[in-house]
Amino acid sequence: MKLAIVDRDGVIAHGIDTSLRAPDEWKPIPGGLDALARLGQAGYRIVVAAHQAGDTRKLPDMATLNAIHDRMWKAVGQAGGRIDAIFFHARAATSPRAEHASIAATLIEISQRFGVTLDGVPVISDSLRDLQAAAAAGAAPMLVLTGRGRKTRSEGDLPANTRVFRNLAAAVDALAS
Repeated sequence: MKLAIVDRDGVIAHGIDTSLRAPDEWKPIPGGLDALARLGQAGYRIVVAAHQAGDTRKLPDMATLNAIHDRMWKAVGQAGGRIDAIFFHARAATSPRAEHASIAATLIEISQRFGVTLDGVPVISDSLRDLQAAAAAGAAPMLVLTGRGRKTRSEGDLPANTRVFRNLAAAVDALAS
């Protein structure tokens, strides 16, 4: 089974400085929905990883989060694609170490639920912490320059094996070829 893990905010949809709090904030990045459809057509099972960070009092409740994800699921379906699963962690913005542990926990949970190791599994993100957690888990970190991606690249410290792409569509082109 081929598996790909894709970050939501800044990769599939325009990210905002904080995590999404309402369904109408979810706006796809041009070309991203078609890219997910092509990734599925190339035989990948697609897992979206969403990290709801920020003041936990301002994070959406489960009904709102489900409505955000429902909007995304429908948009991907209308583009001819599918999402096999969405994993998320809601966490308070405390420390970089706590955030890294949360991301690592998400990757471990995905691995366990799908019954696969993460060796070589592409993790597509705009976030340094996501890429570092992916590399630590043996996955293949892929940085996209949408969302916070340009800032992430300019700040450096990317894992040694990180591949960099203009956007999700370019990353999928590399995977699907």
